[in-house]
Amino acid sequence: MMEFPRIKRLPPYVFDIIGELKQTARRAGEDIIDLGMGNPDGATPQHIVDKLTEAAGKLPNHRYSVSRGIYKLRVAICDWYKRRFDVELDPDSEAIATIGSKEGIGHLALAILGPGDTVLCPTPTYPIHQYSVVIAGGDLHSVPLLPGEGFLDRLKDAVKRVWPKPRLLILNYPANPTTEVVTIEFFEQIVEFAREHELMVIHDLAYADIVFDGYQPPSFLQVKGAKDLGVEFFSLSKSYSMPGWRVGFAVGNPEMVHALGRVKSYLDYGMFQPIQIAAIQALNGPQDCVAEHAERYRVRRDVLCEGLTRIGWDTPKPQATMFVWARIPEQYRAMGSIEFSKFLLKEGKVAVSPGIGFGDGGDEYVRLALIENEHRTRQAVRGIRKAFGGVILPNERTADAG
Repeated sequence: MMEFPRIKRLPPYVFDIIGELKQTARRAGEDIIDLGMGNPDGATPQHIVDKLTEAAGKLPNHRYSVSRGIYKLRVAICDWYKRRFDVELDPDSEAIATIGSKEGIGHLALAILGPGDTVLCPTPTYPIHQYSVVIAGGDLHSVPLLPGEGFLDRLKDAVKRVWPKPRLLILNYPANPTTEVVTIEFFEQIVEFAREHELMVIHDLAYADIVFDGYQPPSFLQVKGAKDLGVEFFSLSKSYSMPGWRVGFAVGNPEMVHALGRVKSYLDYGMFQPIQIAAIQALNGPQDCVAEHAERYRVRRDVLCEGLTRIGWDTPKPQATMFVWARIPEQYRAMGSIEFSKFLLKEGKVAVSPGIGFGDGGDEYVRLALIENEHRTRQAVRGIRKAFGGVILPNERTADAG
């Protein structure tokens, strides 16, 4: 039997368990409402699609591109950062296009980590944040990201206990899956902490635009000195409803950007050039579509959270992301997130993501994606109530009656 050392270090992909059950149910004719994968359902804005079509009709755009992104795209990236966060960036040395942020984070880990290098990373978190380290041969040290304050204190405690000395810190705010948000003061403390302990920083800012109720997320790079030690990733997938286009980028520290570019130069020729040209149109063109996408998610958030709370599953509204991170009701908590997800699928015809798939500390939670319209979201709430026996859970009866 063949042995593959890196594959052996990767655990089974727990989301496949629910995915296979969902497909089996659908093949049997059941109507399953899928709130599992964070796959935006909205159309890409027409002005972006039109630019792709125009560019695809030009023969020179059919040739190999460049792995770090065409120059005009890197300029558009830097201009977007200046408008959005008032951060100055050099398109030649401080910006690089990636085939989605997931690819970029994975290849940057390969570029900057050696075997046994220790990395601090939150848990629960989006899987690539942790497993990019594992694939690169690094030593992952997970730091609990729990609701409320205290993550920075846990980081400070971890850096004292971890040996060898950590080289890298990976962060993601607004956070997937926990929906945690931070202020610029948090990043100021992170920069000070990273400088003190000689840490590189990767910050994933994928949900910068999917925010609600007046919250404005900061960029890590807005802090003085952040470019000296870290980079920030962004993806066009959510903001511009372009998930299948696979367009992302990294900006910040020139040495880290250069290292990513070196690795990518051996592995790819970049995105299809018409996609890059359309991405320029997305970043430089009308931005009202971004606010419209965020508003669509807000409406769905309100329908889902208010509906679940009415049936007794107390679900606070997140300030950001396209997800709801819901603690399993006490009556079902002992099941764990995988069995609870199976239960909702079987009895309520609703698919969700088990929290354990995002790392330690996630097993008392499930993640629900805001990817169905309001009608289907209300149908999901009715299905979950049916799974609960058709009654309001006892622990929330009084609150609901009020």
